[in-house]
This record gives sequence, C-alpha cells and structure tokens, in this order.
Amino acid sequence: MNKKLLKDFAELAVKVGVNLQKGQVLVVDSAIECKEFARMVIEEGYKAGASRVIIRWSDAFANKCFYQYSSDEELQNIPDYVVAQAHYIVDNKAANVIISSPDPEAMKGIDPKKLQISAIASNKKMEFYRTFRMKSETQWCIVAYPNEVWAHKVFPDLPLDEAQDKLLAAILSASRVTEEKNAVEAWIEHMDTLKAHNNLLNQYHFKTLKFKNDLGTDLTIDLVDDHLWCGGGEDALNGVYFAPNIPTEETFTMPHKDKVNGKVVATKPLNYQGQMIEDFYLVFKDGAVVEYGAKQGEESLKSLIELDEGSKRLGEVALISHDSPISNMNILFYNTLFDENASCHLALGNAYTMNIVNGNFMSAEELASKGFNKSMTHVDFMFGSADMEITGICADGSEVAIFKKGNFVI
Repeated sequence: MNKKLLKDFAELAVKVGVNLQKGQVLVVDSAIECKEFARMVIEEGYKAGASRVIIRWSDAFANKCFYQYSSDEELQNIPDYVVAQAHYIVDNKAANVIISSPDPEAMKGIDPKKLQISAIASNKKMEFYRTFRMKSETQWCIVAYPNEVWAHKVFPDLPLDEAQDKLLAAILSASRVTEEKNAVEAWIEHMDTLKAHNNLLNQYHFKTLKFKNDLGTDLTIDLVDDHLWCGGGEDALNGVYFAPNIPTEETFTMPHKDKVNGKVVATKPLNYQGQMIEDFYLVFKDGAVVEYGAKQGEESLKSLIELDEGSKRLGEVALISHDSPISNMNILFYNTLFDENASCHLALGNAYTMNIVNGNFMSAEELASKGFNKSMTHVDFMFGSADMEITGICADGSEVAIFKKGNFVI
C-alpha cells in the first residue's frame, strides 16, 4: 500500500471532490473496513479548515443482521436521531465525502421485499434530505476504497492481499492519482475536458436520441426541452464548484419521463442493495417499463421497478465512449461508481434538476410539466457496448451521428 498516494487521494477528495470551504462542516461516510483511509480524509478535512468533521461508520454485517432478524414493523421505524442528524447536515450545509466500499453480495439471501419496505419508509421520512442531495444544495463526493470481499469478487483467482492491492491500484489509476502527476491538477484539467464535451452537446439541442446495437438494444429517448448536458464538475447551490464522482468520465442529461420507447439490454451486472442483478433487459412504452427479465436477481429488479411510480421510468441518460480509460482497464468492478464510467448508462428513478435550464429553481409542478421524473430512488445501470450506434435528432428533423462503433464521433 502506497501511503503517499493514499494521502494524495484523501487530499483530492477534500480539495477537489467537495472543495471544502474554510469553516464548513464535513461529514465522512465510511465502511469500517476503510478506517485507515477515512482517517486520512478526516485529517485532510481539518487541514483544509473544516470547523468540524463528523464520521459516520457503516458495517455490512450489522446491516444484514438488521434486515434478517427485524420485523416488517421495525423495518419501517426510522429513529428520530437519524432524522435529527440529517437536519443538522442540511441546516449547516455540510459537505459530504462518501467512501464507497461495497460487498457486492452483502444482502444475498435477504428477501428483496424487506429491503423495499425499509427503503420506502426511509425515503418518505428523509425526503427533505434526499432533495437536499439531489439538488446539490451543498458539495458531495463519492470515492472508493477496497475491502477483502469486494477485492475477491473482482479478482477471485488472487490471494486476498494481492487482490486488495490490485483493486486499490485500479481505483487510484481510474481516479487519476498517480506518481507522475499531481492529482489535484490532473482533476482540474479533466473537469475542463468534460465541460468542453458538455458544451458541444448542448449546442445541438437534440430532441431525440436513438440507441441500437447487436445485443438487442433498440431504444428511443426524447429529451426534455431546455435540457442541459452535465458531467465532471458542477456548481452547488451554495456557489461552490465541486466534483461529485471520483472517478467520472460521463456526460449526462434528462430524458422526458413519458417519452421513452423500445428495448434496452444491460451489458454489465447491477449491484442493487447488496444483491446482484445479471443479464437483464427492460422494455419501455410511453416512458414506463412494461416488461423486464433477468437471468439472476429478477426479484430484486422487480422490487426496484415497483418501488414507486417514478422507479419504472428514466431520470438520466449518460454517454461514455467504449474506448475510455476505465473501460480500457477491462475490469468488471461490480461497483456502479466505476462500471457506469466504463459504459453508456441509464438511471431508473429521480432526475437531476441541474439537467434543465433553471431547474434548481423550479417548483415541483414546473418540473413535472417539463417531463422531470420524480422518485425515491436513482439507480444507474450500464448498456454501452463496442458496437453501440447513437443518433441524435434535432428539432428540425435533421440527424447527427453521435456514436459509431461504441465511440463518440462528434
């Protein structure tokens, strides 16, 4: 383990990821397996001027026990202290670094209905907090750190210590944390590049995107009027520029919730609530999923689609060339933070208000009239491929080739 690179990574998360401001509260969410790295983030937070750093630990085993042994009634009980803490974060406009270290099958064997019951209850009680995050009222950033279970899933043929070292090396490389270049400088350059991609796509004002490949995807997505392509860095509502995902390669925008038609075939597994969904497809009609199937995890897919009215509709479409840094690693990470940045992807559930002109300042009614999708969830899944063809249709009916053979051509 290269401690210098880890410290560089922690500094990147604080200085670029959340771009922590002097005197701001910082919340660090971390699995207990990430203790050493989490402590580095905490220290970098204080060095950057945090007034207070709050650490929130999580444990996959404890979470599984809760779902395994709790009654349906208890699953719906959201303790007051959890709500009070969320209000504290909102009231203080705290920045949030989330250290992702998943167990891809943490909830294997748990009835997906129990997970759904808990998710519905939590989202209803914590809707104010979810809105706070989805609108980026303050800065947040997701980074990753390996654990033994995750590393073994990605590199099953290696001894555990070697698998963890190899996964950490892949995470750092994908996050542009290297010996050759200062990570903060590398990220500022990368965000400028993605901003240029967004500006180019925004100039076309596409009405419709058409997707097709040999795996069976044949999908038409209408975009909302006045949509915006975003990706890389963004401005929080408090005026601070930050990078929500490290790594990221995507440029994304907002589909119209009622104007998606056709079939999409996933090209990578989806880890949803600690359960794997593999080899799945969705069929859309007038925006809603009307048919679906999966070789593994179909009950979990069903629980996602049936979570609420918006979870069967799209809230995001994101474009990433097949020939891109994370894709070229040829690693299946079983973690959406990485796999979504190796492939074009869609998201079932809530849309981002930033993806429409003045969306952050519109009422719920105004957003709905534009075609904004509202949901308690937002779950990305990957459908990009080496032969993906994407065509953009402009308001005047003219067609523009966006992807040929899996890659951008504009």
